[in-house]
Amino acid sequence: MSDDRGRATGTRRLLTGLVWALLLLGLWLWGRALTGVPHGTDGPATGDLFVLRPADPTRLPRPATPLKGAVPQRVDIPRLRVRAPVVSRGLDAQGAVDPPPLDQPGVVGWYGAGAAPGAQGAALLVGHVDTATRPAVFYQLSTLRPGETVRVVRSDGTVAEFTIDDVRVLPRAGFDADQAYGPHRPGRAELRLITCGGAFDRAGHTYTANVVVSAYLTKTTR
Repeated sequence: MSDDRGRATGTRRLLTGLVWALLLLGLWLWGRALTGVPHGTDGPATGDLFVLRPADPTRLPRPATPLKGAVPQRVDIPRLRVRAPVVSRGLDAQGAVDPPPLDQPGVVGWYGAGAAPGAQGAALLVGHVDTATRPAVFYQLSTLRPGETVRVVRSDGTVAEFTIDDVRVLPRAGFDADQAYGPHRPGRAELRLITCGGAFDRAGHTYTANVVVSAYLTKTTR
């Protein structure tokens, strides 16, 4: 009799364990689809749901002194082999930074009314993730990792070098502009690289989230 009860208890525990394992696997796969991180990559996508690779502040370099304002001319992301021209842009009808036209998929837009890259504050650079026919300039943005480098060539001859410290996927539903665009630490020169992310909403012909890469100035060269 006790042996039967023991076997029944063991069976229930096994079934419970299998149910939890399947539930966790389903949640993991659902989260991967939502954040739009390609399968087989180790790139971080941190948002309200998942933090795949959080930054370790003790391993990141100290911030550099902010520069004077200067117009950005080109943005380089060495790991993604991106070297893209930058043009000044304003806001769209919804109050978001207006990216370059879709017929310029290799161009990055800078919010010209805000901070300049390298100057104090958070400078905003936006680009398309893709077009109807091909990948665009920020197609692999979500695969970047904390500690990697972004460089901005400026009109005064300086190159502002930024170190990535945060990568997030922020849902557009209830989008928090301060979280995406606001400075993380007062007094620093910061950079935001922004593109579309999440799932593609075919009915609305848009994506459900934004990928936001945050970085801060750590070096200046000429």
